[in-house]
Amino acid sequence: MKRHRLQQLRVVTCFLLVTLLSGCATTNSRDPQDPFEGFNRSAFNFNQAMDKNFFNPIGELYDAILPEFINQGITNFFSNLREISVIVNDILQLKIGQAVADFARLVFNSTIGLLGFFDVSTSLGLVKHNEDFGQTLAKWGFDSGPYFVIPFFGPTTLRAATSFGVDGILLSPTSYINDTAHRSGLMSLNYIDFKADLLDTGELLGFAAVDEYEFVKSVYLQHRDKLAHDRSNDEILESEEPDFEDFD
Repeated sequence: MKRHRLQQLRVVTCFLLVTLLSGCATTNSRDPQDPFEGFNRSAFNFNQAMDKNFFNPIGELYDAILPEFINQGITNFFSNLREISVIVNDILQLKIGQAVADFARLVFNSTIGLLGFFDVSTSLGLVKHNEDFGQTLAKWGFDSGPYFVIPFFGPTTLRAATSFGVDGILLSPTSYINDTAHRSGLMSLNYIDFKADLLDTGELLGFAAVDEYEFVKSVYLQHRDKLAHDRSNDEILESEEPDFEDFD
């Protein structure tokens, strides 16, 4: 078990280093936050092509086959698993009251909600929070670092990318499943469900932006900045309503 987790961390670390080193060869950017723009655009185009030709058809089939309540239940299940990392990051940020509330969410959804398939906590008034290790590092005073795009995973920053190793491996229950087939199956289902939930976003991008890369980068960086400063989800959505004229 310990060797398996160490191998996972090594893979993530090596992948991030290769991504950064590859980007160092293409630093022709006028944006100081995006020094690896050449590589990032290539990775963005690769992700767009993979979505269009592979993941979007799978996501559409996934949505067509599964009844809506099962689809939502799967999304709720994986969201409930992520509550563990949210609670840990609550504590690391000294948000003790929020940690208690999030722990109550985890308990209610894992029991009454049948392992999180049903989100009973929201109906009980327990608001869902979004905390990850990237936000924790922001609270500790770490700068966001450069923006870059990871193949298959999408936009991130150096600070936010730490979440892949900490939240995605160390604090993820799926990482502790011994059986490789079961672990890989859960991770694949999580990714497909995530991609299926983003199908409408691709249509919005095509409508909203001439330069989709700049649009995604701008919205992502604003979103991460507001999360780091504890703006509410409603405030984020209201303040980030796209001004399409900016991208004409």
